Parts: sequence; C-alpha cells; structure tokens
Amino acid sequence: MPNDDMRKREAILKIAKEKKVKFIRFWFTDVLGFLKSFTIMESEFENALMEGMGFDGSSIEGYARIEESDLIAFPDPDTFTILPFGGTNDYKVGMMFCDIRNPDGSPYDGCPRYALRKMLKKANDMGFTHYYVGPEMEFFFFKNSESPELLDRGGYFDMTTMDAAQDWRRDAACMLQDMGITVEFTHHEVAPSQHEIDMKYTDALRMADWVMACRIVVKEIALQNQIYATFMPKPLFGINGSGMHVHQSLFKGKSNAFFDPKNEYNLSATAQSFMAGLLSHSKEIVSIVAQWVNSYKRLVPGYEAPVYLSWARRNRSALIRVPMYKPGKENATRIEFRCPDPACNPYLAFTVMLAAGLKGIEKKYKVPGPVEEDIFELSAEERMKKGIDSLPGDLHEAISHTKKSALVKEALGDHIFKKFIANKEIEWDRYRIHVSQYEVDRYMPIL
Repeated sequence: MPNDDMRKREAILKIAKEKKVKFIRFWFTDVLGFLKSFTIMESEFENALMEGMGFDGSSIEGYARIEESDLIAFPDPDTFTILPFGGTNDYKVGMMFCDIRNPDGSPYDGCPRYALRKMLKKANDMGFTHYYVGPEMEFFFFKNSESPELLDRGGYFDMTTMDAAQDWRRDAACMLQDMGITVEFTHHEVAPSQHEIDMKYTDALRMADWVMACRIVVKEIALQNQIYATFMPKPLFGINGSGMHVHQSLFKGKSNAFFDPKNEYNLSATAQSFMAGLLSHSKEIVSIVAQWVNSYKRLVPGYEAPVYLSWARRNRSALIRVPMYKPGKENATRIEFRCPDPACNPYLAFTVMLAAGLKGIEKKYKVPGPVEEDIFELSAEERMKKGIDSLPGDLHEAISHTKKSALVKEALGDHIFKKFIANKEIEWDRYRIHVSQYEVDRYMPIL
C-alpha cells in the first residue's frame, strides 16, 4: 500500500477515535445505481481499512454469479466522512465509498466505480488532468410514497408560503455540507412540489459519490419530516419532469481546455469536438443516462425536456446548451448536457458521457452550428431540412441503439454492458405486457 494511502487510513482511525465513531458504513452501488451498504463495527476498523471487507456479491444486481460470488469492498480513504444522521449523543457513524475488488485484490469488472476510473485514466492519458462535472439535481417532495400528492403550488424560484419545503431544502443542503459536499444553491423548480439542489462542480468520480450521497440525504430529510422524496424522472402527467442537467469541462492542470478567446462562442476546438462526440453518440448513450421506462415520459417535446440533437447558447430545447461566457471567467466555460435524469447510475452516466466526448476529440468530429430558435415549434419537415435528429422515444428504442454501440461496450466493459442491457430488456418486457389504468379508462367503455 502506498505511503500516502497508509497515512490517510491512519488519520481516519485517529479521527474515528476522537469523534467517537463506533460504526462505519461501507457504501457502493450495483449496476443500476442503487446504493448498497453494510456496517462494520469499531473492532474491525483497522483491518477493514487496510484489507477491505469480503461479502457475497451473488445477490447484488449485475454483480457476480453464484459460483464466483466472493468479492471485497475496499474503502476509498478520500471519501471518509461522519454522517450527520444515524448516530446518537454517545457515538457517531462514519461512511466510506468503496471500490469492489476480486479476492486476489484486482479490480472487479462489474464495479461501476471502476468503469469510471478507467475512463478517467483514458482522459489522463490524452493529457486531461480533470473531467469536471456539475449536475443539477431535481426532485419532488410528496406527502407519501403511494401517490404523487403535491405539497405546494410553487413555481420556478418562488419564495412564498407556497414553497412549503424551503426549510427541508435548507436542511438537506446543511446535511450535505456537514458531509464535506459543497452545495452552491437550492431553489424551487418549475413544477409544483419540485425542487433542485446544485452541488459545486468537481472531479467526476467525487461527483458521482456526491450524487449518491445527495439522493440518500434528500430522502433522509423527507423521512425525518414524514413526507417522501423521489428522483423519479416523470411522476406527474402534464408538468415538467426531473432532470439532471450535467455541466462539464476538461482541464489541463489549471487551464480550461474548453476555452478559446478567439472563437466566436469562446469554445476551443477541443470543446467543439467533445460536444460533437456527445451529439453523435447521444442515441447510443441515452439508455445509460436516462435508464428507466419512466425516463422517456420526461423526454418528450415541451416541458423543458431536450429531445433534439442540437446545441445552442440560449435555447433550452436543445440537447446541449453552452452557457454564455462572462469576461474573466474562463474556467467557467463549459457545456451542459440536458438529457440525463437524477435516477441514473451516475458512475456509468459520467463514464459514457466522457467516452463520447473523448471519441469526438480523438476523431476530430465537427460540430454543426447552433440552433437558437425553439425547436419544439419547428415542423418535422423543417427539422429534417436543418438536419436535426431526435433521441429515442422509449427505453426499447434506446436499448436497441446501445446494444449496437461499440463505444458503450468499450466504455463500460463486457460485464457491465451485458448485465445492464439484460436488466433493461427485462424491464421493458414487464412494462410492455402491463395493462395500465389509462388503457382501462380509455378502452373498456368503447370496446
């Protein structure tokens, strides 16, 4: 073990003793992005920090088969924090995110964190020291988990009594800050009972951890207040769904590789090719960044949902938006990919977004010009003339593109690629044969 890692682990043991940490939760995700956890006792801290903890992976979605079920959860010392919930006055509970390894210590191919690590290494090998991402986490607060019953009638940025959840948003932000997660701001979103928390951009691996933590913290706050929080992309018909717009940029040291003062849009050739890569491969990767049947109820024209493969600076109907450059803010130059939703697996989502962008840079893809008019108002013929394609209309179509994608298969690795597609095909088949309330209401009276 490198000396630096050894020092970090020794520091964790010291902090745990000083802060009366009696338990540490080991967190990791399955292939679908569900948070998994088990708790180790104080007596096991030292051994677990040095050697990891073995567990049976055969029941984890997308992990090992029964005949190869033994795996090791190896804690990342950079992720240690003391949880602001779950403890008492007498003791505290710590948490660490884990990389999953094989019994021999080698990385496990089914670990989503490992997939992202590999893609980040590719970016490093191409000369980029940082892949920064900043997601906008949208979600709903409802009265319970049984039905989407609204708590307020507030709208975008409303600061009135209609926004009954402003204190809950504040509590969630404070709880995240206590965990070492930097929150930039929170606000009421467009739809009634809909809210947003924006975390300050950071490296993709850390941000993927933060997204997982944000989801559990928001749900914890809701539970404490006897309500329910959901990151479901489209819980209500006829109003905006919840997205996770991802702002992203590549850096070389302290220099933003996306900035070029001489370009009309202040975008470097690197940024343009990265953007072209995202546009070119968006059909292949959308099943990863919007992975549920319900995701495609959000990705429909209108409701600020991007479905058309184009980019713009002001037009929020485009798939990619380039925020306007402010003089002296070169490091803020970035692109905003708008089709992901907050129910995705963030490790896999960031992996395939980076893969698409890097492919664009490698192959020097050319990006088309921006489309600033409202694409929702264009006819199909007008969109065709402008060469504006659209995202898949449902999960089945999205998966059909992913199955043929060499880029996604290479990015995720054979194991995750096959397990993810197999799971999504099962999900689609169950949805396909389900008889919905809409069908009963629509057809029984007339057929």
